[in-house]
Amino acid sequence: MKQNILDYLSSGKNKKTSIDELRNVLRVSSSADITTLMKAVNELIDEARIIENSNHEITLIENTNYLIGTLDLKPRGFGFVIPEDPSLNDVFIPADLINDAMNKDRVLVRVSPFGYGARQEGAITRVLERKYTHVIGEVKIKKGKARLESDDKTITNDILIRKENLNGASNKDKVRAKIINYSYKGMLDVAVTDIIGRAGDKGVDIMSKILKYNVDPIFPDEVVKAAQQFTTVTEDELEGRRDIRDIPYITIDGDDAKDFDDAVYVRQLDDGGYQLGVSIADVSHYVTENGILDKEAYRRGTSVYLPGTVIPMLPEALSNHICSLQPHEDRLTITCDMTIDKDGKVTKYDIYPSVIHSHARMTYDNVNKIFHGDPALAEEYVDFVAMFYDMRNLAKILKKRRQRYGSIDFETTEAYIKLDENGVAIDVQPRTQGISENIIEEFMLKANQTVAEHVHWLDLPFIYRVHDKPDEAKLERLINMASALGFRVKGKSEVSHKELQKLVDNVHGTEAEHGINLLMLRSMQKAIYSDNNIGHYGLSFKFYTHFTSPIRRYPDLIVHRLLRKYLFEQNKSTKVIDHYANIMHDIAVQSSETERRAVQLERDVVDMKKAEYISQYVGKRFDGIISSVTSFGLYVSLPNTVEGLVHISALDDDFYVYSERLMILVGEKKRHVYRVGDHVTIEVAGANVIDGDVDFKLVKKEADR
Repeated sequence: MKQNILDYLSSGKNKKTSIDELRNVLRVSSSADITTLMKAVNELIDEARIIENSNHEITLIENTNYLIGTLDLKPRGFGFVIPEDPSLNDVFIPADLINDAMNKDRVLVRVSPFGYGARQEGAITRVLERKYTHVIGEVKIKKGKARLESDDKTITNDILIRKENLNGASNKDKVRAKIINYSYKGMLDVAVTDIIGRAGDKGVDIMSKILKYNVDPIFPDEVVKAAQQFTTVTEDELEGRRDIRDIPYITIDGDDAKDFDDAVYVRQLDDGGYQLGVSIADVSHYVTENGILDKEAYRRGTSVYLPGTVIPMLPEALSNHICSLQPHEDRLTITCDMTIDKDGKVTKYDIYPSVIHSHARMTYDNVNKIFHGDPALAEEYVDFVAMFYDMRNLAKILKKRRQRYGSIDFETTEAYIKLDENGVAIDVQPRTQGISENIIEEFMLKANQTVAEHVHWLDLPFIYRVHDKPDEAKLERLINMASALGFRVKGKSEVSHKELQKLVDNVHGTEAEHGINLLMLRSMQKAIYSDNNIGHYGLSFKFYTHFTSPIRRYPDLIVHRLLRKYLFEQNKSTKVIDHYANIMHDIAVQSSETERRAVQLERDVVDMKKAEYISQYVGKRFDGIISSVTSFGLYVSLPNTVEGLVHISALDDDFYVYSERLMILVGEKKRHVYRVGDHVTIEVAGANVIDGDVDFKLVKKEADR
């Protein structure tokens, strides 16, 4: 019935109709059918697919001044709705027209015919879907009345906790509270569900962020028990697997890693080419479809890596033990064995179930030290040194081939945050990437690409890692800014991969590097998971997937499951194909969503810890580089990766005007210019630790020194 109504409304331009007209058109006469019709209309109105006007006429939402979008609420009370239709502009929502909506809610907006200049304005008429069902904050009890002071500064309403809803919480407790009523006498009405700890106690700050994003730090008992049944690799499990335990596979991971997904092996061939073996933990052997472990992994989607802690996708018995490719232990794997010529082309490959016996657990740090001539480590790992150099040579060949075909290597710097015994940040430093990290990156890229291409040509349901073309308007801003800084980019309507990689190479080592790389990343679409292969723009790969990390990413687990079904069991029946075709889109959407959640959580915690670290230096001066210029001020990045805002109101020596085209601030009187890459000296003015915001005060620019 609903589809019939929509089809009728779509049959004419700006078509409107009434209930009586629908009854006639759809030939609805019986009381039961009338009830069905009314129910369908009401459901479509609830879903905001149709709108009913004051004359009780209904029409499609696209024929009205209404739209659906996501609210981006600001701490000052106003917000912007980002429409679901990407062709529409954002809509400004004044604070008095938010109407009980909260940040990231999916909302229905009535767009006003009036606005300020080109800006659309509107009013939220209905919340269609709530993003957050809980609030994190600190309990404040005064004169017997309890309130919650939210960590989320976009919540400006008072938050009430009735006495019966404190559930054991006391003054200054950090809690998670469920929202009972989003509009109770102008307040949020909540009930405490979790007492996280006392504000300021060890780990409470990070746990607050974890719970804010509805990430579960603890596995249910039944899930833990299901994982604990797997303890050793038995002889029965080796049936049908290729035994490659004698081949000297090794793992190379970070010093603190315990979940070893991948093991690698390289040897140079007589013709100058290479054999590259990438063996990945066969998690799909243990985590079977629709089992309790599978459902838990699907719900979590990914492991989350935070300073000082990890929230794994799978229980420790799997992630750190039977699935982890520990040294000198038999482990079940899926291997992608590739023959690669001197030009970096895969000329032959084989994908098969296997059993390996890792011959060494190497760390990035130790392998890098061997490359830099550490004699003690070279002696300790003498059996593998020759292979390390073969690995380095092969990785160089693979990278050169990628870049030749337009793959873009975005230069980003991650932060390493050191915590003390109380969980307080005591040091922040850029995390360096050495030769060994690059080796493993190239090998994983090649294995992922090879697996994706193989399944693509089978024309079977699959999950790909895709990356769409960059946003043209954002790319134009990048080109304009680069040009203003003296870096020319060829191309007008479309810029080639190679030109973007050339820009990355040209800015490398310059003051503008961080800012231009940051803007380039912001110009790009987000990489996501999809059942529809559109290729990977950033890597310039026609076929790409995630195969190499099934311990910590659900899509990789799915890839393994599909390889098992399609290749190893040779089951390509119509029933199997239909089954995976029906569920693959939902798996891709869920995987993309849980990845976004994890990335945002990780970013929030890192920003919080950076702010915590720099807060001890309020009033101190540091040299930095302008990394971004906006209409409201300058972002300055310090050598240790801490970034802070110099608000435009703090630039009090002149009135500064923002050029959006060139992304610069220019003083009207003195004509001082602030642009990306400028060296400046700042003073730490303050730090909001909970929000991860850092404020700087500009002391002087390089030219003023």
